[in-house]
Amino acid sequence: MIKALCALLISTMLLVGIGLGGSNTVATSKMTTSEKDIVDTAVAAGDFKTLVSAVQAAGLVDTLKGSGPFTVFAPTDEAFAKIPKEKLAALLANKTQLTAVLTYHVVPGKVMSTDLKNGMMVKTVQGENLTISLASGSVMVNDAKVVQANIACTNGVIHAIDTVLMPS
Repeated sequence: MIKALCALLISTMLLVGIGLGGSNTVATSKMTTSEKDIVDTAVAAGDFKTLVSAVQAAGLVDTLKGSGPFTVFAPTDEAFAKIPKEKLAALLANKTQLTAVLTYHVVPGKVMSTDLKNGMMVKTVQGENLTISLASGSVMVNDAKVVQANIACTNGVIHAIDTVLMPS
């Protein structure tokens, strides 16, 4: 049984490596599988406090706790810290704009890192497309770098990114 689990783990790690062009610069999740939904997984991770607060302010908690599946390109707290405080406060106070920004980070379906291709366009729940780039061992979503991939949840997957994406 242990040998089978080790073989499965090694195979999974190899597939992730192949999907990222053999790169090891994108960290995979500390929690490769979670028995929690996207919201509860983000809360437990501890790196998404601002995102969780924004999701609550926009009234999107029930949606992201729904059956999905969803892929969330989730800005970390460090990503939100790049936004000037007054601009972030204004965004959090404007539910319509906040909802548009947050839904721009969500793609219907479960898209793992091994599914991503260079030049790939993915349509967001907000309605606009995100562009995926694979270069120099990094996965980019528009101008944001994936810093932790494949955080699996019961209703989808989270990929942590280093920049908040803004729709046009």
